[in-house]
Amino acid sequence: MSFISLLLQVDTALNAAAPAAPAPEKISLLSLLMEGGALMVPLLLCSVIMVYVFVERLLLIRKASPIDGAMMVRIQQAVTAGDNAAALSACRNSTTAVARVMEKGVSRIGRPYEQVEKAMENAGRLEVYKLEKNISVLSTIAGIAPIFGFLGTIAGMIILFFNVQHQGFSLETIAGGIYTKMVTSAAGLIIGLLSYVGYAYLNAQINKAVHNIESASVEFLDNIPSSTN
Repeated sequence: MSFISLLLQVDTALNAAAPAAPAPEKISLLSLLMEGGALMVPLLLCSVIMVYVFVERLLLIRKASPIDGAMMVRIQQAVTAGDNAAALSACRNSTTAVARVMEKGVSRIGRPYEQVEKAMENAGRLEVYKLEKNISVLSTIAGIAPIFGFLGTIAGMIILFFNVQHQGFSLETIAGGIYTKMVTSAAGLIIGLLSYVGYAYLNAQINKAVHNIESASVEFLDNIPSSTN
């Protein structure tokens, strides 16, 4: 056996006997959030409420806002033919806000034009109120979530200075305070930003729904029988 072969065998044996190097520690999102401390509880609550309100309002708005073109044609044809019962039936077969406003207008046909218009305006305002219900919660969360994050920053600084005072200055003693400070600040800002974006998006969708209601109402009022004018 050559000297080189012997060295290779010895090196292989030493490498096998040497303890494996510890794997680098990995941090998970959950463990990182846990470093935020008690203030992560209200921030978690804010995030759950934000998601629930946004999804619930979005589904409702999308269901209520479209204009059913076929329904509008049926209503117009029935009203023109004097068959108000068929027009009411067409309205009630739809679940949109436009249909409910149209139903109010059809039910007032035969009365003065101003009364028909006023009834539809009141119905439209009620539908808009239903669409806007609870979206102010998102605006509130957009304001208070960063405040919770700021409180976390203060709590983190208190922890940091407490550790330095009682344990001396080192990376280990200040790490806990920095974790609390950065995690809560980031979480508060992210939740606040998402809430603000969600609030603005829902408002834009409600504005589209209002436009649909107004355009459908104008079209209906322009074509109701002249006897109601």
